[in-house]
Amino acid sequence: MSATPLSLETAELEFLVGPYSSSAEVSLEPPSRMIRVKYGAVSDPGRVRPRNEDHYMVARVRRTFDVLAHNLPKEELTESLAEDAYVMVVADGMGGMNAGDVASMLAVSTGVQLADRSVKWGFKINDREARELQRRMSMYFRLIDRRITRKSEENRRYFGMGTTMTLAYSVGVHLFVIHVGDSRAYLYRRGELRQLTHDHTVAQALADAGHIDQSEVRTHSKRNTLTNYLGGHRGRVKADVLHLQLEDDDRVLLCSDGLSDMVEDPGIAAVLSAHPEPDAAALALTRAALDAGGRDNVTVIVTRYGMPFPFSSAGPAAETSTLGRAPEPSEPATEEFEAKDATDAGPGRLPDA
Repeated sequence: MSATPLSLETAELEFLVGPYSSSAEVSLEPPSRMIRVKYGAVSDPGRVRPRNEDHYMVARVRRTFDVLAHNLPKEELTESLAEDAYVMVVADGMGGMNAGDVASMLAVSTGVQLADRSVKWGFKINDREARELQRRMSMYFRLIDRRITRKSEENRRYFGMGTTMTLAYSVGVHLFVIHVGDSRAYLYRRGELRQLTHDHTVAQALADAGHIDQSEVRTHSKRNTLTNYLGGHRGRVKADVLHLQLEDDDRVLLCSDGLSDMVEDPGIAAVLSAHPEPDAAALALTRAALDAGGRDNVTVIVTRYGMPFPFSSAGPAAETSTLGRAPEPSEPATEEFEAKDATDAGPGRLPDA
C-alpha cells in the first residue's frame, strides 16, 4: 500500500504545535475566546439633519468545534474548540434625497453578503494570513463600490450617491482596519488617543501636499469634500488597510464625522478617560457632539479589549497597504461580548438633555 503526500497550505496548520515542537514555535498570544470584548454603539440624527444617513453594525463571528462522541483517551482530545472575531463598521452616506442612507445601507449589507459567501474567514493570523486578509478586505471594498455605482446608474433618484466606510475586524490580539472617506478609527491606549485612519478629503490632501498647515484642515471650506469614497468608481476604489496588535485595556473608537467635526481629539480623549465602559463612553461622546451643535448625523462605536494575561508583542506595531499614509499605532488585545446600544428616547436618537 502506497501513500501520496498531501500538501496542505492553510494558515491554520502553521499554528499546530506537536508534543515535540520547540518552545520557540509556540505562540504566546492568548486564545481569542479568552479575550474580553465589550462594546457600546449609538447613532443619532443630530440637531439639524431631518434624516440619519449613517449606518453601523457590530457583529461577532464565531467558529466552533464540538466533539459529540468519541472513544479516545480523555487527555488526547479537546472536546470543544472555538474562535471568536468581531466586526465593527461605520458608513456615512452622501448624496441628495434618499441616496445617502441608501449608499451607506448598501455598503454594510453588501459587506455582510460578501463575507457570507467567502470560503475562508480569518481566525488564525500569521504574517501570510494577515496579508491575505488585507487583500481580501480590499477586494470586498472594490466589490461594494461596484454595487453602489451600479445602483446609482440604474436609478436616477440615486445618481451621485456614495458613502464613507470604516471597518475594524479584530481576532485575538490582531486588529485590522480598512477605510475610505472621512469617518474615523481611533485607538485609545494608556491615556493617549491616536487617529488610525487618514481623512480622504480635499482639505487633508492640501495639508499633505504642504499647501496649508495641518491646523487649518479643521476649519477649511473643503474639509468635508471627499477625495475617496464608495460609489462612482466602478470597482476601482482604493482603500487604506492597517494591521496592528492590541493591548490590555485598549479602546477602539469608530465614528462618523458628526463626532470628529464637533469634538476635537482632546475632547474625545477626555470623554474616553472619564467613561471606561464602552456603552457609557458611546453615549457621552454622542452627547458631546450634540451639545457642540450636532450639525450632522453622529455615529459612535466604542470597543474595549481585556487580556486574560499580560501580553506584549514584538515586531512592527502596524502595517499599512495601498492609498494614503499609515498612521503609527501600536500593540495587544481583549475579549467578551457585552453591550448596550442607545437609548430610551426611541431608536437612533439620544434623549434630549
